[in-house]
Amino acid sequence: MNLTVKGKHIDIGDALRGHVEEQLSAVTEKYFSNPIDATVVFAHEAHLYRSDISVRIGRGIMLQSSAEATDIYPAFEAAAEKVGKRLRRYKRRLRDHHLNGAIAAAADAEELPARQYVIEADHEDDPSTEPMIVAEMETTIETMSVAEAVMRMDLAELPALMFRSGAHGGLNMIYRRPDGNVGWVDPKALSRT
Repeated sequence: MNLTVKGKHIDIGDALRGHVEEQLSAVTEKYFSNPIDATVVFAHEAHLYRSDISVRIGRGIMLQSSAEATDIYPAFEAAAEKVGKRLRRYKRRLRDHHLNGAIAAAADAEELPARQYVIEADHEDDPSTEPMIVAEMETTIETMSVAEAVMRMDLAELPALMFRSGAHGGLNMIYRRPDGNVGWVDPKALSRT
C-alpha cells in the first residue's frame, strides 16, 4: 500500500509515521491483501489534534474517517478504529466487489461523464449576487444498486451521492437525513406508477 502521512502546521516525526504505517496496514490488510493507497493528515486545531484518514481499497471505493483528541496518537487510533469498523461492516460486499473483475469492467462501460463544481459558500457582503464557481472538475457517475450506493456513501462519509440505477439506468441520489436515516430520490419511480 502506498502511504502518505502529512501534517498541517505540525512536524510529523518518524515514530508517528511508523506507528501510522503499522496500525493502518494491520487494519486494512486484515480484510484486503493489497489496498491501493492511503493518506493520513494530522492537524492541530485549538487544543485538539485531528486525524483524517483516506484509504482507496478498490477502483471507485474510497474509505474516509476522521477523529479528534487532545493528543495526536489517540486521534489517529480513534480514526483508524472507525476505518476498521466500516471494513468489518461491509467486508463481504467489498470482497465480492474487489474479487469480481467482471462487474468492475461492466461498470466502466456504464459510467456517465459529468462535471463537478464547487460554489462559493457565502456572500455576506451582498447576498443578492450570484454564487461564484471556485473549482470545476471532471467526474463520473457510476451505475450501481441502491445498497452499493449506501455502502459507498457510508464508507466515504459523504453527505450525498448521485448514481445511475442498475435497475433502470436513470439518475438517483441518496443523502444523509438530519434524523440519521438515508433518503433516496428516484425520479424514474414517478413514470413507473
